[in-house]
Amino acid sequence: MSDRLTELSALLAAFEPFDAEEREHRDAMQRLLEHGEQATRREHYVPGHFTASAFVLAPDAEELLLILHGKLGLWLQPGGHVDEGDPRIEAAARREVQEETGLSELSLLQPAPFDLDVHRIPERKGQPEHRHFDVRFLFRSATRDVRAASDARAARWVALDRVSDTGSDRSVLRAVDKLLTRR
Repeated sequence: MSDRLTELSALLAAFEPFDAEEREHRDAMQRLLEHGEQATRREHYVPGHFTASAFVLAPDAEELLLILHGKLGLWLQPGGHVDEGDPRIEAAARREVQEETGLSELSLLQPAPFDLDVHRIPERKGQPEHRHFDVRFLFRSATRDVRAASDARAARWVALDRVSDTGSDRSVLRAVDKLLTRR
């Protein structure tokens, strides 16, 4: 097992799920680890592959950064595929934030993943339907200066208590509930 997968295995083993749904996501991720390094490759469709994303709080921690995802058409947290050059899953999340929003000055607020989610990706352009096993980290940005790029059609800061008004998906709303509970 690679260093990246060994670290991911340890992160998942130590992860404390928020609820029964997240416990199921963690258990599914632990089973996916049995596929070895293939589990991080975007071409691994059965059952799917690991992805990494970031919940990024504004400097005052009152707003959350959301992007309008170019392919899915939903307001979501920045994130995406793990690249071969990403030394750790958290590094993949940081890279995705920078690619999609231009933010690079991020403070990791906890070393463990903040959230876990497994979600369906529809069939598209020669790729079969599959699942993303998304490992999500919590960051705080040093700046509010964002620009949409890469897979993001738009990027904006949204007050935590207004995220439900954006048309985001249930997994983002569940993560926001965690943030609001921790306040």
